[in-house]
Amino acid sequence: MDKTYQPQDIEQQWYQTWEERNYFAPSGKGESYSIVIPPPNVTGRLHMGHGFQDTIMDALIRYHRMMGHNTLWQVGTDHAGIATQMVVERRLEREGIKRTDLGREKFLDEVWKWKEESGGMITQQIRRLGASIDWTRERFTMDPGLSAAVEEVFVRLYDEGLIYRGNRLVNWDPKLHTAVSDLEVLNEEEDGFFWYFKYPLADGATTDSGDNFITIATTRPETLLGDTAVAVNPDDPRFKSLIGKWVDLPLCNRRIQIIADDYVDPEFGTGCVKITPAHDFNDYEVGKRHNLEMINIFTIDAAINDNAPQAYQGLDRFEARKKLVTDMEAAGLLLKVEPHKLKVPRGDRTGVVIEPYLTNQWYVAVKSLAEPAIKAVEDGDIEFVPKQWENTYFAWMRDIQDWCISRQLWWGHRIPAWYDIEGNIYVGCSEAQVREKYNLPADLELKQDEDVLDTWFSSALWTFSTLGWPDDPETLKTFHPTDVLVTGFDIIFFWVARMIMMTLKFTGQIPFKKVYITGLIRDEQGQKMSKSKGNVLDPIDLIDGIDLEALVAKRTEGLMQPQLEKKIEKNTRAQFPDGITGYGTDALRYTYYSLASTGRDIKFDLGRMEGFRNFCNKIWNASRYVIMNTEEKGIQFSATDVTALKYNAHLSLADRWILSRLQQTVAQVHEHMANYRFDLMSQAIYDFFWNEYCDWYVELSKPVLWDADNQPEKAQAARLTLLSVLESSLRMLHPLMPFITEEIWQKIATLIGINTAGTSIMLQAYPQVDKDLINTQSESDIDWVKGVIVGVRNIRGEMNIPPGKLFPALLNKTNSEDQRRLSDNLANLLKLAKLSELRILTDDEAAPVSATQLYQDMEILVPLADLIDKNAELARLDKEIGKLEKNLQGINGKLNNEKFVQNAPTELVEQEKERQRSAQAALAALTEKVQSIKAL
Repeated sequence: MDKTYQPQDIEQQWYQTWEERNYFAPSGKGESYSIVIPPPNVTGRLHMGHGFQDTIMDALIRYHRMMGHNTLWQVGTDHAGIATQMVVERRLEREGIKRTDLGREKFLDEVWKWKEESGGMITQQIRRLGASIDWTRERFTMDPGLSAAVEEVFVRLYDEGLIYRGNRLVNWDPKLHTAVSDLEVLNEEEDGFFWYFKYPLADGATTDSGDNFITIATTRPETLLGDTAVAVNPDDPRFKSLIGKWVDLPLCNRRIQIIADDYVDPEFGTGCVKITPAHDFNDYEVGKRHNLEMINIFTIDAAINDNAPQAYQGLDRFEARKKLVTDMEAAGLLLKVEPHKLKVPRGDRTGVVIEPYLTNQWYVAVKSLAEPAIKAVEDGDIEFVPKQWENTYFAWMRDIQDWCISRQLWWGHRIPAWYDIEGNIYVGCSEAQVREKYNLPADLELKQDEDVLDTWFSSALWTFSTLGWPDDPETLKTFHPTDVLVTGFDIIFFWVARMIMMTLKFTGQIPFKKVYITGLIRDEQGQKMSKSKGNVLDPIDLIDGIDLEALVAKRTEGLMQPQLEKKIEKNTRAQFPDGITGYGTDALRYTYYSLASTGRDIKFDLGRMEGFRNFCNKIWNASRYVIMNTEEKGIQFSATDVTALKYNAHLSLADRWILSRLQQTVAQVHEHMANYRFDLMSQAIYDFFWNEYCDWYVELSKPVLWDADNQPEKAQAARLTLLSVLESSLRMLHPLMPFITEEIWQKIATLIGINTAGTSIMLQAYPQVDKDLINTQSESDIDWVKGVIVGVRNIRGEMNIPPGKLFPALLNKTNSEDQRRLSDNLANLLKLAKLSELRILTDDEAAPVSATQLYQDMEILVPLADLIDKNAELARLDKEIGKLEKNLQGINGKLNNEKFVQNAPTELVEQEKERQRSAQAALAALTEKVQSIKAL
């Protein structure tokens, strides 16, 4: 093995080997285990959320493959209607070409060309994560097979009356000219205003206070042009006498009625609410309840249309707002304007303000589909992990609204519906099928619907359409239902719920048995990662590294505001003064697993990555040590030797201990994997390998290996144990760290009789618990040995005794077990603790002045009389105490300053208090040490 671990030298090479040898394909043997990947957008680049979820899925797949299951990780990408169309439109616009210049067919040709050229970037990046996906089965939502499934589902639902066309309110993007889903709308707080307007009462009516008007407050004055009522709460005494009366709608030459509805909160605003059913979702529901007229005042560009007074027609909505406010003020109908913070809905792709808009769209009536989907989770057929997410699922599903599935785009699955000249609708998978199905004459002119389906419609079929439904029943039978879906909480409704509904409807099966909901990756401060904040991390950068200038350029790419670019550059330089170090894939993966707790938000800490890169180095160096003590000495074992290891009479206490600890760790790992606690699983393996195998067993084995000439059988047993435990550890670790484990396993497996030719660690069996190797006595005995060694080392460190200096130590307050353990392990204790003598204090001896450590009830004593220069040590401690006192004085000064405590951020004050506690504890410890030395 090379002296140092270099991930870039092994990772891509091994991945290419795995893929070329088709190791990721199902084995065809054993019980099936399958996962479908949440399909990333074909436009996408790998982000931290993808990386997090994909590494979790890979751990599950690799684990179950090694457990002997017939595993399939089904991959595919989503055509991403809006995102892809925008990418191609922008490319064409750079050449001075508009989509409309080309026409639909030629534009779609351009989209397919782009997809073939650049649409696979994210799948190449997923490979960099080590994802053991069966790439031969890669799917795309607009592949012929998947498109046929989409059409089949649409037609069946339409024929059952579950898909219909209706005029309803949708989220409308005025730039894209399409309806968008709630998930594509960002609601962020912005500065706005409340405008208070007078609405004159008609027919001489007055309020109880004698006013001839009522006051309404609005954040969107332009929608006044579409008002069809004013609502008050039926129990509000201020307005009871006005219910049923009318107001003259300002500037519009229309009268609208005052209605009563519980929707109105008497405590909010003025208690009177303008109702604009065609441009507000809440108002739309009020309008339906009261059978109000719905007046659409906007064009598809969000300009004022012909339904509004002529003075406003053709104006952009925000220009109309300014004019309307000016006109209301001129008419004496503007009472006041107040600043107001409000949530503004913006399109996530365009950034423009989304308008609630009344338009004809296609809908799925989902009530009947939701009932069995709710029952599947209630009955436990589908389980959410963590379980509390079931409440979120139920809350949405029990109040579910019909689903708008049409989009006014060109790229996507075109709706399989045709119209004749009179507007009659005919639905089928093709025009030919439509003519046959409806017995239409050949000369009847038909035109296909221009709209395409919402991307979530095809995604809802993902688990069964990718497995060949409806034409490949065998594959579906083998791998469906899938075992687990790994996804984020933000799409429980948009994707998870719809998959459950559609899959139950069309296959009679659940789509998956478990839904593992991951948290959201945030930065180290807990902030959401966003380009505008300059805190986005790219998984590939973390793997390969990137210099500062390239990192700054990536973060400011596409951001046109100079001030924002400067802010991002400043943030980047502050956070990464030298760019990002390349840590390798295995270190990144392990960081993800360590963070995979049950929390909603996950703070990504680069310090952890540094730690896990060090873990990789530890694994590498430990393996080199084992190889040096076996292969380089010409020692080879057989598989029979490993099998018979537990019966080996020459095993030392340390050998029996590490074999026992391995079994306990394997048991924990299986339990944590079953519970999706990747954080606990990764911690258990880390603790075992670093703390027990490397820090203790390797050290405990050294005296035996040093004495190999005198105890050859014991040395061989130690070497076999070193190799066997290392090989088992690599298999245990492989699902989490695939690259380094493969590289090392290929080098050491042959040393214990495994033929590695043409095979891989991923095809080996995952470690299982061997109860015969669990030895609680050896675990207790080694814990005692460790306790003594750690106690002596602590004293050595506290008293600044040089590392190589030998000195005697005593044990006091011992029992018979302590005495046995000392007798059995004395040689090792003297070597590893670097002692000249270790004995038990006799009953008639007075304990000398000593530094003391406790292990359980036993005292570990190191007499100090001959070990230290008393005066020099007191002088050193006095100097340290002086520094601490000065530091503590500064901290106390801050905390005694009322202005600091009141005005500083809470976290800064707490930080200073923690520094104070730490300094006080250190000062007390040093003072105690001074007293003990003075007593010598």
